Amino acid sequence: MGSTRIGTPHLFSGVIALCVAGVILAAGLMGAIRLERRALPWTAPQVFQLKNQGLAFQRAAARESDVLPLYGSSELIMGPIAQRGGHFFQNAPTGFELSPVGKPGATTMTILQKIAALGSDLRGKKVAISLSPAWFLMPGERMDWYEGNFSPLIANELVFGTALDFELKGEIASRMLQFPNTLEKSPLLEFALRRLSSEHWVDRLIFCAAWPVGRMYTAALELQDHFAAVTHILYATRAAPARQRPMPDQPKLSAKRPSTNIALQVKLERTSASMTPLAAGSRDREFVTRLNKAPAWVDLELLLRTLAKIGAKPFLISMPMDGQFYDQEGVSRLAREAYYKRLRMLAREYHFALVEFEKHDEDPAFLDKQHNHLTGKGWMFYDRALDDFFHGRPARN
Repeated sequence: MGSTRIGTPHLFSGVIALCVAGVILAAGLMGAIRLERRALPWTAPQVFQLKNQGLAFQRAAARESDVLPLYGSSELIMGPIAQRGGHFFQNAPTGFELSPVGKPGATTMTILQKIAALGSDLRGKKVAISLSPAWFLMPGERMDWYEGNFSPLIANELVFGTALDFELKGEIASRMLQFPNTLEKSPLLEFALRRLSSEHWVDRLIFCAAWPVGRMYTAALELQDHFAAVTHILYATRAAPARQRPMPDQPKLSAKRPSTNIALQVKLERTSASMTPLAAGSRDREFVTRLNKAPAWVDLELLLRTLAKIGAKPFLISMPMDGQFYDQEGVSRLAREAYYKRLRMLAREYHFALVEFEKHDEDPAFLDKQHNHLTGKGWMFYDRALDDFFHGRPARN
């Protein structure tokens, strides 16, 4: 009897201590979220590692009605700064800011993980996805691209979040398991992915039993992300405010024909030693075969299904191909049309807005000399399309 009475005060003190710690933690989290939202005017236009690999800054942008998230790859950080989307819309010259998220090597597979991780934060939210034709000319996987963009936090949020159903999670899990190097230090994540990728009911049951542990682990990762975000806000150098710019209109920029003596990042198995133009259409069959077999199409459809599932309002915007370069490579306009047609077909199937700039397929001033990044003129067209989408105006292709 006596021992019970002696132990009770200690138990009571422990409960009080836990409650106080919980209140302090909750208050700190709320303070961090408030600081992240207050910092949006200068963090939204920027592209940096923590924003790309974490969720704090992405969630803050998704929750603001006057910020348009834009997901893409290296094109988001290339091109003249003045026309580049994040800088062009800084200080909301037309009523909104752009929040670009991306880095070299990002593809539809890593973008869909970010979208799924944000989940309900994107419900009813306008979001833009920048597509690169280079993704759809890869005959196999680029492990280095995926590994360089993989985020354990985002992957765990996708897996242990509640935005997607078992079927869609299972298909995404099967794709993620094809990149084993990213799972070597995440045994819990790998275990969950294998359970999800299985259609057996026992594996689903095991996943449900492990879900609380995964949810707690993800919460811990999110706390670390918020701490890093607050540190970035407090100690990172703020960018100087950009001048107000007029609403983007018909671009009147001019540029010289970019040099085509630099090989594409995705080659058509042709050496760069000889730049003699090939016969028109001589590489069409090889090009179309490569295009149709690209795994990026599978990932794009998973991305579109994810966007539809969470109830987002997406805008698909694709850079055109460098038609003059491909003409020299023996790939005709008719063969390149297969890319644009397939994009339009998928957009119609999911009722998503799309601008693919096919009319600029042979515009020598739209893409730079690397063939897959925008010039100043290309960015002006991108900016205008994004502005039209945000304000609900019909797309001008």
